[in-house]
Amino acid sequence: MPELTRPTSPPLHPAGTAAPTNDPWANTSISPLTATELTEGWHELGIQAGMTLIMHSSLSSLGWVEGGATTVVDSLRTALGPSGTLTVPTYTLRVGEQSPTYRAPHLVGFPNPVTHERRTTGPVFHPNLPSETGAIPEAVRALPESIRTSHPCTSFTAIGAHADAITSRQTLGFAVGRDSPLGCLHDLHAHILLVGVGHNRNSFLHYAEYFTPHPRFRLWRFPIEISSECVWTEVIDMGADNNTHFPTVGRDFEQNTGIQEVTIGNARCRLIPVQEFIPFAITRLAELATEDEKIWREFRETGNGA
Repeated sequence: MPELTRPTSPPLHPAGTAAPTNDPWANTSISPLTATELTEGWHELGIQAGMTLIMHSSLSSLGWVEGGATTVVDSLRTALGPSGTLTVPTYTLRVGEQSPTYRAPHLVGFPNPVTHERRTTGPVFHPNLPSETGAIPEAVRALPESIRTSHPCTSFTAIGAHADAITSRQTLGFAVGRDSPLGCLHDLHAHILLVGVGHNRNSFLHYAEYFTPHPRFRLWRFPIEISSECVWTEVIDMGADNNTHFPTVGRDFEQNTGIQEVTIGNARCRLIPVQEFIPFAITRLAELATEDEKIWREFRETGNGA
């Protein structure tokens, strides 16, 4: 029989019938992760009462969790205690339009019919608009005592002792820069909690790139309500990495600092101190950008870029 991992949901069979004989979960002791087991896992990872966290996560990576995302959030809040704070990204990228260049022809000037239709019928941000960042952030957002920033595309939600401070400021442009929840989290000596996801999901790498000599940018357009009128706004923000450098930077930091991975359920989890991570990430991102430029320059000089 192959090695069993915790299922992502309970095995289902018709009421009153036995499990099929080919069911790998039949006659096993596999049970769902409980809140107590999760809390023990968070403590093993290094999470302590009073910590401030930003969490990037995949619920399915944990396996079968009794109570789902709500249980995960409850267990983390138990581990953090009343003096701790949990922050999650609650992005709604579908609200806006993004372009890797400043002047995408189909988005500049008077919109064409397709763009006009999308802007007319698309959603406008409001505090209860569901996010696109997974079940766990949604469970945090839905809590009545949580606080969400009002950025149309890249909002954050926090709950706990420092939630007011973390969500107090976020500029429309450079929404993951210094004047954002990430800037406050940095100042609070927060930790990044990765649960079953990699550094391609680590928002703090956008924050780090903000401070590099040659950051990558993109143009955002999104609607905001001004005096009950929907007005489309254009801002500059950090560009998408598309798995180019972020996984490399994260891996190098973990190897250089000896970050220990802990498996909770089926999920590989890491806890990363922000204030140690950011200087390393700024330097490493700048090095990788320089290497990119060197490669492109050599490519152009050989005539292959003609």
